Amino acid sequence: MHSPRPTPPEAAGPLDRLDRSRAGLVLIVDDVPDNLALLHDALDAAGYTVLVATDGASALLRAAQAEPDIVLLDAVMPGLDGFEVARRLKAGPETAHIPVVFMTGLTDTEHVLAAFEAGGVDYVTKPIRPPEVLARMAAHMQAARQARQARNALDAYGHATLSLRLGPGQPRLTWQTPLARRWLPDYFGSAVDEVPAPLLAWLAQAEAGREVRPLATRLPRDGARQLVCTLQGRTVDEDWLVVLREVNDAATVEATMQAFGLTLRESEVLYWVAKGKTNRDIGDILGSSPATVKKHLERVYEKLGVETRTAAAALAMQRVRELNPA
Repeated sequence: MHSPRPTPPEAAGPLDRLDRSRAGLVLIVDDVPDNLALLHDALDAAGYTVLVATDGASALLRAAQAEPDIVLLDAVMPGLDGFEVARRLKAGPETAHIPVVFMTGLTDTEHVLAAFEAGGVDYVTKPIRPPEVLARMAAHMQAARQARQARNALDAYGHATLSLRLGPGQPRLTWQTPLARRWLPDYFGSAVDEVPAPLLAWLAQAEAGREVRPLATRLPRDGARQLVCTLQGRTVDEDWLVVLREVNDAATVEATMQAFGLTLRESEVLYWVAKGKTNRDIGDILGSSPATVKKHLERVYEKLGVETRTAAAALAMQRVRELNPA
């Protein structure tokens, strides 16, 4: 007698109520109810929280919503087969990190290679033997968990990370930390999960073998904050690894305000003059016209007792160094 069929995905209840305090969250994808029941019961008994999907489209939706710790994926299904599901999971920055273990009765070399080329980390052959599946899952989940903790640690210390693939076809983000996913649209004005054009052009230079310096961009309408992108080399998958760091110049602006009795906007203008920016550049950064920037600068000259941009910039940098000798 077979075990009862597990609850279908559409009736499994709200995903925000999933018990993540157990051994881990597993998504099983198979169009055969008996296979689902066998694995569901074994995983549940081992302490895992289990989600199921009976087709490729439901699997992709479930994975995006719940972000399981691992996916057990049937290779042969009607509609979207397992190979295509795996490719789509690996193409999405939010799901690319999830290890995929294929379940297949296809043991020919070409099918095994297809599983790995689609992004699978392992495969088990049918008929399924639950103890073998549990052992393989534990190893892959531990490795994925350690990698995720490392990426989250970078976020916690203000260093977001991402990896980007430039090879044949459309350039794409292969994974990114939550902080990177927030910063890219903020600083570059790109859509979520889209590769910003300036970042792509910067990496194209590295792809061509040129030496690249860190890429810095300012937050629109905020002259004090900038995002610095540093190239860290390539991953084992030949993706480019980039570390992002946010730099806030508000302390410098505040120091010049206090030192020279400037208003906030005057101090911002002086800051950018010291950085070598033109009035038009400063206007674009601060959302003002060049004429308005010029008026602010005239008042800065008067308060500093100087007559030129060069003298104002030199005095500002000297005073900031005095206030921050370290």
